[in-house]
Amino acid sequence: MSDLFTVILPVFLVIGFGYLVAWRGWFSESAVDGLMRYAQNFAVPVLLFSSIARLDLGEGFRINLMLSFYGGAFAGYLAGWAGAKFIFKRPPADCVAIGFVCLFSNSLLLGIPIMERAYGPDALMGNWAIISIHSPLIYTFGITMMEFTLARGKNLSVGAVAARALGGVLRTPLVIGILVGFVVNLLTQAGLALPEGFWAGVDMLARSALPAALFGLGGVLLRYRPEGDMATIAMCCGISLILHPAISFGLGRGLGLDTDGMRSAVVTASMAPGVNAYIFANIYGAARRVAASTVLIGTLASVLTIWMWLAILP
Repeated sequence: MSDLFTVILPVFLVIGFGYLVAWRGWFSESAVDGLMRYAQNFAVPVLLFSSIARLDLGEGFRINLMLSFYGGAFAGYLAGWAGAKFIFKRPPADCVAIGFVCLFSNSLLLGIPIMERAYGPDALMGNWAIISIHSPLIYTFGITMMEFTLARGKNLSVGAVAARALGGVLRTPLVIGILVGFVVNLLTQAGLALPEGFWAGVDMLARSALPAALFGLGGVLLRYRPEGDMATIAMCCGISLILHPAISFGLGRGLGLDTDGMRSAVVTASMAPGVNAYIFANIYGAARRVAASTVLIGTLASVLTIWMWLAILP
């Protein structure tokens, strides 16, 4: 019970406060959009840059950690895609969007603060390793699958579709922050020493990222009212909150993942789909209601499922 009150609720109280002030009209939609634009386009990329630039690449990137988390993630995509296609008979583009909802965990905005509160800042190395390839890998996969789905019958070459997908990924601020962080990490290992004043400024921006993003997320969630498609939404929530972390837990045990790695993989896997899942669906005009409602309902339901996974983990 203590985990519920000391680890999970503080994070969701910040989200709930953002929801409340937006609902009451004390924080306008344009203000929410501005705050989220600041968080997603500037503060969070700086946080990612700072974390990746200082990450011990040799220690953080372990094959059993990556296989445990991403094995569960892509199994979730396949389960969501298959359920949408064979059970709910959705159009092809909807199937990809629903699969993407099941694939994209809120690894940063929810995963990092909950992991830090549960196990301390020193336990985040595995999380940062997962997050460092999360957006590039997931976006590349999702955009590629959607572009190939939409390109059927249009005689577009594989190269053209792949270039389109890659170009979309490389323009994403989160990915830019990650890539620049890798560059600085490698340059630092080669002897580059950036001044302390630079890192002090970076840290000031980075510290604002998660509180601003969580508060803004509450305001954004106000817009995602559940309307129909409840069976599909329930499937997506079940895959995201139960199936993905269960597979990651099983793979971690089978691959001999240590305690810290198991915590990073399973806690990150247990997060609800992030707002980016809805953004992806909205870009392509596919399964938008399912994506929006899954983000809202999954985030609320994750209060209990995260508590369950924290109780199961060593």
